Amino acid sequence: MVSTTSENPVLHVAPAAPAEAAAYFRASLAFHADASDVATALAAGADPGFVVVDSRSTRSWDQGHVPGAVHLPTALIPERAEQLLDKSVPVVTYCWGPGCNGATRAALALAELGYRVKEMLGGFEYWAREGFPYDTWQGPARRDADPLTAPVEGECGC
Repeated sequence: MVSTTSENPVLHVAPAAPAEAAAYFRASLAFHADASDVATALAAGADPGFVVVDSRSTRSWDQGHVPGAVHLPTALIPERAEQLLDKSVPVVTYCWGPGCNGATRAALALAELGYRVKEMLGGFEYWAREGFPYDTWQGPARRDADPLTAPVEGECGC
């Protein structure tokens, strides 16, 4: 990146060259999936080709979790991952939300054990805020989609 003399804070550091930007964004997609894409793949009914791992505590899991997710708190990954996960199946980790790096730590721990892994952007917070169903210790639940995080009707188009 080349610094410019612009007073504009957005352009104070010039954007990357298109090829550099493409490489960066391609790499980002190799490491991340968003809640909407995960929900769409899970809702299709067929084998999505990945397993979802909730890396939070039991108390957090009980409050709500993605249906069908595997509960594997980060601290237990070294001792339990091989019992719960197949190394040939990609893993998508999540924790509370964008203000929490628990999913990142879980993804790192799994990658170090030889798993192919992505992190679900937004975590459980955005799963619930986008109106996707979730399970609690009391049974299934669902909130209305937050219009600031998800389109009220239809797809966002991205």
